[in-house]
Amino acid sequence: MMAKTNPGQFVREVRQEGRKVTWPTRKETGVTTAMVLGMTVLASLFLFLVDQVLSVGIRALLGLGG
Repeated sequence: MMAKTNPGQFVREVRQEGRKVTWPTRKETGVTTAMVLGMTVLASLFLFLVDQVLSVGIRALLGLGG
């Protein structure tokens, strides 16, 4: 059974926990965002190339190249 907490106590506990969090700096957030976007672009290019190679291979195998 869960203990009941009144709303005021809940808000105080949330604020207390929020102070314990180590928040990233603006620079760290920007660098991380750029890395994620860069890796997303690289992954999409890789998957596009793999898709094209497989597509050419399957068309050649099935004789659908025209």
